[in-house]
Amino acid sequence: MPKLLIIAGGGLIFIGVIWLMAERLGFSRLPGDIVIEKENFRFYFPITTCIVISIILSLIFSFLRR
Repeated sequence: MPKLLIIAGGGLIFIGVIWLMAERLGFSRLPGDIVIEKENFRFYFPITTCIVISIILSLIFSFLRR
């Protein structure tokens, strides 16, 4: 169990670092992402970002499978 927690923690740190780097490179709000802003409310649904991440992960896993 401790090894699993260490691996999960390392994975979360890795994802956090990648996320920060992506925001600095301009991948945080792509065209096609849905943003609704009102006075006391903000809704953000990153549909285009989700599609791009899905394509990238699919390519990575297909290369790893070979």
